[in-house]
Amino acid sequence: MRPVNVAIIYYSATGTVHALALAAAEGAEKAGAHVRLRKVAELAPPEAISANPAWARHIRDTADIAEVDLDDLAWADAVLFGTPSRFGNPASQLRAFIDTTGPLWFRGELADKVYSAFTASNTAHGGQESTLLALGNTFYHWGGVIVPPGYTDPVQFQSGNPYGTSHVVGDGPPGEVSLQAARHQARRVVDTAASLRAGRTG
Repeated sequence: MRPVNVAIIYYSATGTVHALALAAAEGAEKAGAHVRLRKVAELAPPEAISANPAWARHIRDTADIAEVDLDDLAWADAVLFGTPSRFGNPASQLRAFIDTTGPLWFRGELADKVYSAFTASNTAHGGQESTLLALGNTFYHWGGVIVPPGYTDPVQFQSGNPYGTSHVVGDGPPGEVSLQAARHQARRVVDTAASLRAGRTG
């Protein structure tokens, strides 16, 4: 049986969610998956980006990462979405991509895939859980199988978020706890998707 196909689709302004996405990709690959790491298109105006040196630098540093298209979703058996928390919701850049998925949804091509999500906020309690739950609303409409990390690994008792990997930007760049949580979440997604595929073909 072929390996599980995993798409990691994310938006990151200054690099925090990007770091979590890289860790998730590492975890999925070590679990034996084929991985596509994809960023969503940047929609903010140039003047807003240039006013924040870290934002402008991150765009330059990740210029070689391919932007997501609908084929990446169609290809995937499992998808992890990453986004900053924006007032308790996913970033508009990620939502804009999700809003283009209607044709796939209408044909039933988003159903029965495994979905999971991770996030970051500037402050503790800065909308992390509500952001992940908001993405869950989309997964319900798609007919997806939602796989959270729960407390299924010792690192989860350190990271503390059963909904999905999250990081507080005010504490600095993601440290080993957050990165290990992202790796674990991705492995759990791969293992669940593999079990589902085996059950369907068995």
